[in-house]
Amino acid sequence: MTTHVVIIGAYGSAGVAVAQSLAEDPTVRLTLVDDGDPGGGLCILRGCMPSKEVLSAASHRYQARHDPRLSGTPEVDLESVVELKNDHVLGFAEHRRAAVHDLAERENVAFYHDTARLVDDHTVEIDGREIEADYVVIATGSKVNVPDLPGMNDVDYMTSADVLDATEFPDSGVVMGFGYTGLELVPYLSEAAGMDLTVIEHDEHPLDEADSPFGDELLDIYREEFGIEILTRTYEKRVESTGDGVQLHVEQRGSGNGGRNGGGGRDGDGESRTIDADELFLFTGRRPNLDGLGLENTALEFGGGWVEDTMQARDDPRTFVVGDVNGKEPILHVAKEQGFKAAENILAHARGDDLEPYENVRHHVIFSAVGVYPFARVGLSETAAEATGRNYVAVSRRAADDGVFKTKQASRGLAKLVADADDGTVLGYQGLHYHADVMAKTMQVVIERGMDVRDVPDRAYHPTTPEILDGLLRDASERVEE
Repeated sequence: MTTHVVIIGAYGSAGVAVAQSLAEDPTVRLTLVDDGDPGGGLCILRGCMPSKEVLSAASHRYQARHDPRLSGTPEVDLESVVELKNDHVLGFAEHRRAAVHDLAERENVAFYHDTARLVDDHTVEIDGREIEADYVVIATGSKVNVPDLPGMNDVDYMTSADVLDATEFPDSGVVMGFGYTGLELVPYLSEAAGMDLTVIEHDEHPLDEADSPFGDELLDIYREEFGIEILTRTYEKRVESTGDGVQLHVEQRGSGNGGRNGGGGRDGDGESRTIDADELFLFTGRRPNLDGLGLENTALEFGGGWVEDTMQARDDPRTFVVGDVNGKEPILHVAKEQGFKAAENILAHARGDDLEPYENVRHHVIFSAVGVYPFARVGLSETAAEATGRNYVAVSRRAADDGVFKTKQASRGLAKLVADADDGTVLGYQGLHYHADVMAKTMQVVIERGMDVRDVPDRAYHPTTPEILDGLLRDASERVEE
């Protein structure tokens, strides 16, 4: 018996993962749909790939500017940066499209470069033609989240996609949103474009997923190394156009922010302020892209918990929702892993077998400080470990205490390791320092294999930056022994 699966959003990382997994099964017939132009998915076209490309140019300038052994500061040629980025991105996207089109050469796979719309639970309309499916996979990704702020519809703003394509910028900007996107692009605007920036941060410090010292350290780096003004515990109230720029009206709660653009008065529990800038940057995250999908014609009801950990839609066991669109964890590698799990569970459901939930050890990297001081987290933070109620030890080291970072003129930042106090199992690692990103894979293996901190080899390969891991492992081993 053949199982027909329709995948809406086949060019994206999650959709193509489902497709490649199911195409190997001779009992499956696949219909792939995507209206992307040129097609390739968010990460390739507007996300992690192009952003790392432009950040690398800014990182070279930053390191040259902070190295006392060098004289003169190079300028970033934005036209060259964007041209090279576009060339590489088109190549990456072509590779992704080719993978999907190669699948379509198989007898059991059909591909439509068109828009899909659900007309009932398992019937998909494509270019006026209705196709019935046994299972539907929704992998339509995400779109920019525009906050519901008074005046928002009357002002122009730049999103992350606009920044990645821009070859010139004005003198000043105000930034709404200081999550992953803001943390990566704000220092780029400062370093590569020379902008005078004011950032709005709702909390006491950024990096929600990290223990507080990491957020505090990042604030210091951004303020001291990049000259960025960050207003913490500050909330947007309204925005308006000034003709040649914008005014953002905010309410600032607490103290210690300072600033050049203050305004008097009180509003609610905080101090009201007005920020003038040439440009508004909107880095306020993304939301599931469900527009025009026809969800209203199905049993599906979007909202919290609308997708189970099995990747099944809560309201329909024969609809699977993967990647950014399910609202769970909008990260590239997570989207791919969700896609693989969805494929397994579709086949299991068709056989009448039990389904397995998608479970992963948290593993994220943010290319903060133009990638010179990236943040990486694998497994549990100390805060998360404490919340579990388990007995643990946590040890920290500062990069400045390891000579190797000094030799590389990159001595800011810190790292932390969390281990079970009873059996030594390594539970988590956080790093905000030079090369923290390249240590993430090593720590993923250690954590996901459940290694005892005392069994991880303590071997220094001087002078390499992973020596900070050796120090953490020694300190944690001693604490566990105690």
